[in-house]
Formats: sequence, structure tokens, C-alpha cells
Amino acid sequence: MNRPDLRPGQLTIAALVLLTVVAVLLGLRNEDLRDLAALLDYLGRASAIVGLLMLLLAAVLSARLPRLDRHFGGLTHLWQTHHRLGAGSLLLLMAHPLLLALAASAGSGGEAVAFLFPPLADWALWSGWAALVLMMLFLAPSFSFFGRPHYERWKHLHRLSGPAVLLALLHSAQYGRTLPGSLQTLLWWLLGVLALAALVWHFGLSRRFGRRRYVVERTMMVANNLVELVLAPVGRRRLRYRAGQFVYLTPYDETLSAGHGEEHPYTLSSSPLDEHLRVAIKDLGDASRAIQTIQLGSRVTVEGPYGDFFPRRDDDRSQLWIAGGIGITPFLARARHIARLGVPVDVHLIYCVQDEARARFLDELRDHAAALPGFELTAHLFYRMGPLDRDFLTEHCPDHATRAWFICGPTPLNRLARGMARSAGVARRDIHTEAFDLL
Repeated sequence: MNRPDLRPGQLTIAALVLLTVVAVLLGLRNEDLRDLAALLDYLGRASAIVGLLMLLLAAVLSARLPRLDRHFGGLTHLWQTHHRLGAGSLLLLMAHPLLLALAASAGSGGEAVAFLFPPLADWALWSGWAALVLMMLFLAPSFSFFGRPHYERWKHLHRLSGPAVLLALLHSAQYGRTLPGSLQTLLWWLLGVLALAALVWHFGLSRRFGRRRYVVERTMMVANNLVELVLAPVGRRRLRYRAGQFVYLTPYDETLSAGHGEEHPYTLSSSPLDEHLRVAIKDLGDASRAIQTIQLGSRVTVEGPYGDFFPRRDDDRSQLWIAGGIGITPFLARARHIARLGVPVDVHLIYCVQDEARARFLDELRDHAAALPGFELTAHLFYRMGPLDRDFLTEHCPDHATRAWFICGPTPLNRLARGMARSAGVARRDIHTEAFDLL
């Protein structure tokens, strides 16, 4: 199975985890291998070290530090790394007390019970239990087993990550004895400071320094469930971004039935050369439904930009764009930007929708295709043509196998298009996808 190439961010994370695992294993003694209780005790302590490392790294990634996502191939891929670290840390830290209890049970059942239920005065041990309980509360809803979590409730639960990190570090400072003292102290101080600094940025400083203020100057109802907001900057701090990137937008219109003061990710549909920001928002939930009727002149803030969909520098490579539904937004922004630049391109856009009535911005895209040299547009209508397939691509874009692919749409379309690209022999580095499932 082909997988995307690892970016510098993923490689750095993998190297840190691997080096820690190696350092822990180097401390394993021969006598530990001959004694089951000693081996279980060592594995229990080792799982805590690696699990806490992954928890701290996940905390750093969760803060949406400016430009950090570029090293992961965009914020979506950074979130995927964050989720894997969080899931791995939870499993390892849950294994930690179980392995230690099994090791203690080799002596007597009473020792295991005493370990699992220590005296109330043993605050350091209880801090470890408290950290684990908090982790279960804010990480468990992220597992698909529990169904899709409510976005805002999930975000509020994640605020428990700060206390969980502090309690875990307190517990480790009292009981950590696997790594050499100086190395363990350096590791936890360094990662602890980084994690706490990231959380301070996310929950405090980013509101002051990471957000730009705008007002809603105009709203355009593209369809009965899709609005495009035109935002005018307040003051001189304007957002600098690339076409196809997205922001976290927070509306402060008190008349909204939902979403007031809540941040949600939306793709920018404007060209970076435009004076105003444009954001296309489809009704996909309570907040996005309410924002369809946002009041003119109301205040909003935007944080970002995020995403690494299109190349940072323009090139003359031929490209195939495959869009589905609201996934047309980054391509719309890119088309508007190309139109502003007035440069020739070699781009073929396949716009996948159920029928032409649901093809939002289709008339504008047709105008761009008519005016821009080298820009071609083909609509794929699912109700009439069935799922997108290689025969359709071969008919309308015969050289699709030699192009760089850019794919954005619902998960089934993304998966289908990636599979077609791989079967056509397109190199992994030439397959670019964007998704907006950021939980």
C-alpha cells in the first residue's frame, strides 16, 4: 500500500520517539529478561516514558503554532500526526499501571492492590492516576469507536490537556527512574516547557497576536445552503496567505443562533491579491448554518493561514485538479488568483457534483476557462455518469498520468481519486490532497 512521503515534521517526530525507545531499551539488563516480574516492571516504566513523550509532542502540535504546519505538509497532516501521538500515548499510559500492577502481583496480590489503590497521602501517585483519567476524558472521544464527537464539546474537553500534562510531569518527577537522572530531567524539562509554552500560546497569546480583525462588508448567497462572506480588514494588520489556504474564523455577531465566539476552519476563496478576504461557507452544521445569516458590519477574527495544498512557488508543470462539493473552494481561490496574475497555465479542473444544479461557482469557473489560456474545465455529473473513473479521465484529460494531481472533496472522492492516481502510475510526490476533517 502506497503512503504519502513523510515530511520533515513527521520525520522529526518519528526520530524523537525512536531515539527515546532506543534509550529506554539500552537500560534493559540481562537479569530483567530472566525475571518476569522485573521485566514487567521495566516495561511498565518504559511505556510511561514513551507515552509521556508522545503526550508532550501531541500537546506541542495541538497549539497551531504559526508556520509549523508547513513542515508537516499542511495543518491537516499535522493534525493526523497529533491524533496518532495522542492515541499512542493514551494506550501506552494505560498500559503503564497495568504492567506495574502485574509485576507487583508476582510478589503478592496485596502488593498489586496497594499499588492500584495507594494511600490518599501519596499525592505523587495519585497525580499519575488523575493525569490518566483526564487523558481518557479528552482523548477517548477522538476514537471512531465512540462515533463522531460534537466539535465544540470536543474542543472544550481538550482543554483538560493542560492539567493532564502538568500532573503527568509531577508524577514522573517523583517516580521516574528508568533513564539516567540527568537525561530524564533534561528530557522532561525541555519537552515540558515546550508543551506548556505551546498551550499558553494557543489558549492565551494567539488571541492577541495570532488573530486579525475583520468586519463583514458583504454577503453573497451562492445557493440556499452556501454563503460567501466578503471581509474588510480593520486596521493595518492584514492576513498574508497563499491561494488555497484556510483560516480559523470566529464570528462575534450576537444575533447568531449558534457559533458566536466559536472558531471554525474555512477555506479562503479569494485571491491573495484581493483587498478583501472572501470565505465560502456551506451549511454543514449548527455554526455554519447560523453564519449564513450573519449581520453586515459584524466583527470577525481570522487566525492563520494554514494549509500547504498548492506549491509555494508557481511552476509551469501541468496540473489536474479534482474537486467535489465544497472542495471546489481552494480551486476557486487559485483560479481567481491566476486570473488576477494574467499568466498562462496548464490546468485541467474536473468538478465532480451530483448534477449541474449543485455545481456552485460553475458559471464563474467557465468564465475563467474561457478567458485564461491553458485552463480547462470539465464537469462530472454523478447522477448522470456514475462515479468518476479512469475512462472519464482518459476521455477528457488524456495526459492525466503525466500531470500533478490536486484533490479536494468528500472523503470517498478523495480516496477514489488517490487510488486512480496511484493506478495510473503518478508519483506519490505528485499527488496532493486536502481534507477538512480536523478532529
